[in-house]
Parts: sequence; structure tokens; C-alpha cells
Amino acid sequence: MARDGSVVPADPQAMAVVKKKTQSSRSWILFDATGQGSLLDVDKYAIMHRVQIHARDLRILDPLLSYPSTILGREKAIVLNLEHIKAIITAEEVLLRDPTDENVIPVVEELQRRLPRLTACYQQQGEGKEYLGGQNDAEAAEEDESPFEFRALEVALEAICSFLAARTTELEMAAYPALDELTSKISSRNLDRVRKLKSAMTRLTARVQKVRDELEQLLDDDDDMADLYLSRKAGSSSPVSGSGAVNWFAASPTIGSKISRASRASVATVRLDENDVEELEMLLEAYFSEIDHTLNKLTTLREYIDDTEDYINIQLDNHRNQLIQLELFLSSGTVCLSFYSLVAAIFGVNIPYTWNSNHGYMFKWVVIVSGVISALMFLLITAYARKKGLVGS
Repeated sequence: MARDGSVVPADPQAMAVVKKKTQSSRSWILFDATGQGSLLDVDKYAIMHRVQIHARDLRILDPLLSYPSTILGREKAIVLNLEHIKAIITAEEVLLRDPTDENVIPVVEELQRRLPRLTACYQQQGEGKEYLGGQNDAEAAEEDESPFEFRALEVALEAICSFLAARTTELEMAAYPALDELTSKISSRNLDRVRKLKSAMTRLTARVQKVRDELEQLLDDDDDMADLYLSRKAGSSSPVSGSGAVNWFAASPTIGSKISRASRASVATVRLDENDVEELEMLLEAYFSEIDHTLNKLTTLREYIDDTEDYINIQLDNHRNQLIQLELFLSSGTVCLSFYSLVAAIFGVNIPYTWNSNHGYMFKWVVIVSGVISALMFLLITAYARKKGLVGS
């Protein structure tokens, strides 16, 4: 295999039927500025050479390693690691890892739809190809003014925000009925179900929080946002690109002087706009608000779970207090019966008494008096416990 690897035209329907066991960790899909995708099966050295990034940056995209969500701006590329979306964005192309993954296939289709500029779509329509973007012309016209890397970044941010929002909605639909059922009936089954949902919510909250923190970190640092302007950096480093411009300089000094003046004007404009990150800031703020809304929903769910736990603890404390009250009554009754048993034990001792004979009527009085005294003792203990607030009214 050549160093750059094999290139195969991409087909989303064909990628969908590829089995996971045949997927390779070296599988990438390449999108150019026209939205055309090509499957690549290359090693990491070829990728590093192609996009000119370091091995430590590429290691972030390794699916076998657990790295948090990250958006890194490099000299000629943006390294994007957002959950299952692992991509490298340059000023002219996008490299997306594991395109056959079921969660990545929608991102592939969205990139193919939104990466081409609106003018390219109309050119395809003029060539006889069908154009289906009639209802989205206004949106497409706005995106047409954005640099290529921003359009690709927006697709990735929109995909991850939608993915996390969908997972949050699924969790809410499962959690709220389970919590209500647990409130109405405390059982081991319901407790275990809520425990699993709480664990899933904790993991999802950590994932959403990391994406939010990464966007917030970018918004707080204008230099980091400026690093993501790949087209601007490419224009400032080489205002006139292509070998054709060099031939024009040699062939026509007049044309060369005009291009030189235009290049200096372009460089001056770029330098004036070097610190202008308003476009990217607006883009990031939109998706920061969306991911923050998702985090707020998870926070509300956590508060609802905490409130349910407090309610359950109050119920358990109430049951525990009722058991303690029952234990108090039983202990009081046991003490009173112990006095009755003491009297019976005294008269049950086989000792000859002078009044034992011809005094049979004394038996019933001893029984009656002992029972009354035991009952009075029980009532006194109960009244004392009520007076001190040890038992409910």
C-alpha cells in the first residue's frame, strides 16, 4: 500500500451496511471543498504528513484511548474530538474518523450536504443535476459567506449538541416516570431502577459538562478563537497561491505589479482583521447556549432526583419513628407484665403460709389487684411518653 493509502469513493448507504467487525481503526473519510467524500485507509504517519500535525494531537483522536472532548487550533488544522466525532479540519478539507460508525453516518451525510458553497450547488443544477435546497436558500446563503473550516466546525458542533440533547431527552423520558413510581411505592426494584438512571445521568452530565467547558474556554480566549481561522492564516502566510501566479510575474511585469499591489492590500486587510473573531464567537455562542440548555435540563433532573431522595428519606424516617413508637409500647407492656409475673412468682413459691389455708377467696383479689396495678403502670408510662413528645398524639 502506498504511503497515502488507498482512496475509495464514499457511499453513505454502502457504509451503513458495513459490519463493525470489519471496521479498521485506520479508516477515514476525506471531504473536499465541494463536499465530495473519499474513503481512506491510511496509517497515522500519512495523516500527520497530510495535515501537518504532531503525533500527540493525532493521539487525541485514537478511539482506543480515552480523551475528553477537545477542540485544538493548530497552524494549519483544527483537531476536533467531540465524543464519537473525531475529525481534522483544514482550510480545504475535512478528515473524519470511523465513517462507518452508526453515530458518525449522520455527520457524514450532513457534511456532504452543507460543505459545498451555494454557487457550487447552482453550478451542479446548471449541469443537469437536481438541486434540493430550495427551502434552505437563505440559510445556505449565510453559510456560503463562512470559511470552509467554520462550516465543517458548525456541522460537528450541531451534531454533538443534537446527540447529547437526544440522549438527555431519552433519559428524562425514562427517569421522571421511574421517580414518580418510586415515590408512590418504595421497593427494591424501583430503587435499583432509579440507581441505574442516576448513574447514567451522572455519566451524561460529565460528558455534556466537558463539551460546555471546552466551548466556554474558547469563548474566553480570543487568541484560541483566532487560531481556528485557518483561511485567514493561510491568506496571511501566502496571499497569492498557486504556481500560475509565479508564471504571471515572469511573463508580464505589469500584471505582476498589479497582483503585488493587490496582495499587499489583502495582507493589510488580513492584519486589520487578525483580532476580529466576531463571526466565530457568534457561532460558538449559539452552540454554547444549546449545550448549556442541555446541561440545565440535566441539572433540573438531578435536582428532581435529589428532591425524590429527600422525600424517600423522610418517608423512611417516618416509618422508623413508627417502629420506635411500637417498640416503646411493647417495652412498656413488657415491664408491666413483669410486675404481674413477679406477684405470680411470689405466690407460686412452695412455702407454707399460715394464711394459705381457709383463705381461698384471696386468690381472685391478688389477681385483680396485680392486673389493675400493671394496667395503671402502662397508662402512666404512655402518658409520660406523650407528655414528653416521645410518641405521636
